[in-house]
Order: sequence, then structure tokens, then C-alpha cells
Amino acid sequence: MNSDPAHKPLDSPCRRQCCLDEHEQCLGCGRTLQEILDWGAADNERRRLICQAAEQRLLQRKQRH
Repeated sequence: MNSDPAHKPLDSPCRRQCCLDEHEQCLGCGRTLQEILDWGAADNERRRLICQAAEQRLLQRKQRH
């Protein structure tokens, strides 16, 4: 087992405010339903991409409201 922190799986961005909007995007963390379902099997690179996309969605939501 590798104890290198670079190989530690990224933590979920879940904020325990789960509620999907009409586009199947979580209002709490910004991930899509598919990204939430994919998270467990995703490697760190994919997790980083998911987090970046989710953060963009949250920013866009804030700008609209």
C-alpha cells in the first residue's frame, strides 16, 4: 500500500446539502447525478476534473441568482 499523500484519493466535495435541480445537478456540491455516481470508481485526475466542473456550475448558479 502506498502512503504517499499524492496517491490518497481526493475527498468527496459533498456538503450534505443534497438536492438535485431540473438539470440533475446537486445544489450543494454542484456535481451532476452522473458525476456523483461515478465518484467512487474515479481516479484522482477524474475527481479533480469533476470538482473543477462542479465549482464552475456553483459559480454560474450564484451569478444567475
